[in-house]
Amino acid sequence: MFRQMMRGKIHRARVTQANLNYVGSVTIDEDILDAVDMLPNEKVQIVNNNNGARLETYIIPGERGSGVVCLNGAAARLVQEGDVVIIISYGLYTNEEAKTHQPKVAIMDENNRIVEMLGTEPAFTIR
Repeated sequence: MFRQMMRGKIHRARVTQANLNYVGSVTIDEDILDAVDMLPNEKVQIVNNNNGARLETYIIPGERGSGVVCLNGAAARLVQEGDVVIIISYGLYTNEEAKTHQPKVAIMDENNRIVEMLGTEPAFTIR
């Protein structure tokens, strides 16, 4: 049996662009991807804190150090520039792996810079 667990999370990133005409997916600063161990073409879930929308797409790496978080294609209908989003990746783990698994969670500031890295999220954490 495998369990699907949160593997990485970018918490409270600010959307820098949303463009219907770009080829689909989400473009994310590659430095941020490295910090949370997410890869190009990896499936992610995006939760929009502004309107509650949830969507799934895949990652395109963006320019390092740019802070870019751009929703492309149809996803741009659910997310607007300036919205705050949470981007989550998941992985499959054996029961034994799942018991000791530590996700990589990046807490972002309003300019999409990482201000804190967490391995677990204590209950009732507010950031």
